[in-house]
Amino acid sequence: MALRNHKLWRSMMTLEGFTRYSRSYGSKPTVDSKKLRSTILKRINDRAKYYPVKGMVPVANEVLMARTFLVRGVSTLLEIFPVWACKYSLRLSPFSLLRLNLRHCPEVYIGEKGHLIRSCGGFRHHAKNQPHEWIKGSLKDILVPVEAFHLGSMLQNVVKHNERFDFERVSAVVELCLQAGADPTSESLSFSNLNSNPLENAVLGAETLSPHDLTLIAGGTLRAWETLRSGVKKLLLVYPVKVCKHCSEVHVGLSGHKARLCGVFKYESWRGAHFWKKAEVDDLIPPKVVWSRRPQDPPILVNEGRNFYGHAPAVVDLCTKTGVIAPSEYFCMMKVHGLPPPTPV
Repeated sequence: MALRNHKLWRSMMTLEGFTRYSRSYGSKPTVDSKKLRSTILKRINDRAKYYPVKGMVPVANEVLMARTFLVRGVSTLLEIFPVWACKYSLRLSPFSLLRLNLRHCPEVYIGEKGHLIRSCGGFRHHAKNQPHEWIKGSLKDILVPVEAFHLGSMLQNVVKHNERFDFERVSAVVELCLQAGADPTSESLSFSNLNSNPLENAVLGAETLSPHDLTLIAGGTLRAWETLRSGVKKLLLVYPVKVCKHCSEVHVGLSGHKARLCGVFKYESWRGAHFWKKAEVDDLIPPKVVWSRRPQDPPILVNEGRNFYGHAPAVVDLCTKTGVIAPSEYFCMMKVHGLPPPTPV
């Protein structure tokens, strides 16, 4: 009997202690948010001393240098190998297309003549499976320009809608490298401009180069392409970059800007707000996948063999025109060892 009373007494004491020291999660916190504001702002400002990361400065400089060689190599090869773009691609910058809420046909082909594959959707995608109408392409059709607002530092205040014209638009890769500590007076910043005349970036006398010299240029261009993508991938692990989920607008910084330029919904026109998410390498450096002609394919790709043809990034396909072997990671996409298309009877 005494043992039972002792156990009952201990259980009551345990329950009393539990209720005494237990926390009620339904109660409101007693912390004053106004007192914490100064502490929060101080911690935000203290983050500036950790950027740029010293170990990533050589990577940023390497990315800028690779971008310079890439633009020079592609511009030189375009003097030898013609590039074709669909007529409905609209000769406008991506920022203008985004602002006007226009859809276009992004098809590009590298070869003596355009292919006959019926994959054009026309202006605003009003048609389906139509033949392309080819016009002369340019450097921007191979290296798609992706621009972002140029900020003074990564910790700058968020760009508001009424401030969108107060900031210069520069290449997103260049902006990322500048925030990563690249030298702003470097020659690579003033050289590789995708909006300039490709003849200014090309090697002089490209038509007189020997096949061996063209192979060397293509090999260096392909290495610059791989170095650029791998370097940007490393920088994205350290520095925050945002991309809009609906219109592919890119912003380099802690949080996306407030410029209402997204046309995701029809009733918003071009005044919609962006829906930001974490950016990947393809968001800053679009691969621009094109049809790749193999030795077993006909001289002009026809629509009947579209299930047999391979694809490749435009830069890789352009470099392989000189005889350079593409990296093995692209073999599956290019269907290097695939069957040839059936011959028409």
